[in-house]
Amino acid sequence: MSGVGRANAGIDVSKLHLDACVGDQHRRVPNDADGWQELINQFKSTDVDLVVIEATGGYERELVWALQRAGIAVARVNPRQSHDFAKSMGELAKTDKVDARILRDFADVLARHKDRAKYITPMEDVRRQELAVLMTRRRQLIEMRVAEGHRLEQASARAARSIKAVLGMLDKQIAAIDADADSHLDRHFKQQRALLDSVKGVGPVAILTLSAALPELGRLKRRQIAKLVGVAPLANDSGERSGKRRIWGGRAEVRAVVYMAALSAIRYNPVFKVFYERLLQAGKPKKVAIVACMRKLLTILNAMLRDKTAWDLSKHENFIQQT
Repeated sequence: MSGVGRANAGIDVSKLHLDACVGDQHRRVPNDADGWQELINQFKSTDVDLVVIEATGGYERELVWALQRAGIAVARVNPRQSHDFAKSMGELAKTDKVDARILRDFADVLARHKDRAKYITPMEDVRRQELAVLMTRRRQLIEMRVAEGHRLEQASARAARSIKAVLGMLDKQIAAIDADADSHLDRHFKQQRALLDSVKGVGPVAILTLSAALPELGRLKRRQIAKLVGVAPLANDSGERSGKRRIWGGRAEVRAVVYMAALSAIRYNPVFKVFYERLLQAGKPKKVAIVACMRKLLTILNAMLRDKTAWDLSKHENFIQQT
């Protein structure tokens, strides 16, 4: 089994720095290219087998790529997983140093797990990495624009002039990012883009996010892809009690665009409109019906990319009616 007898590492990631734990050693380095290389050198010199890192909204993305390019196995885990692991170990304190040590302990478990391979984060190709950078930057610009828009509502006339100037600059930057993303998709993901674009309700932002942040789309089974995104109902049973199935976890940024795409599809795509109304007539709450549409949309998109076929109204209408 891989990992036996070798050291493992955990890295707690923040915007400005990285806290790494290997064995009993703790090290803090900047979260930049020099810091990544310093850790890579240490990991190689100590023959590290597996590194566990929490997903932190993108601050970890380039570090993961650097480690992978250096030939070091990385497991990027959902924060909920690592937090639950810490609680199971009785660790209630929370500091950067403690978090790094907990992630190292988690790495020790995953490195020797019989299903180790499924926890290893696959290496993305360079073209998808570049698209992910554009996606992340676009999200950051949108967040800044929303914040400035809120300030404008309460601003005095003098402050409003400054805010409007910033909003204008942000609009230009967003347009430039959109143009770069559009060109990149056209050059490197033209077929996938065309297939996704054939579905009424799936717009440019959804196409960008699915292409950049969900490389597994079209490669996994429908239940796997639903669980990965966080729209699969998970069991909550114990003994004779049968609890409500709930969705949780998954990739939040992907789930957000699938939610918006599902709302658009419910409104403009006749297949999803009928499916949604059928669920409401069956007594399902609106929120449950929307999540079901999200899951159905993701299933269809997954099958389309797997089979390399565009949206077919009659085919998918029958699929919806049979499920």
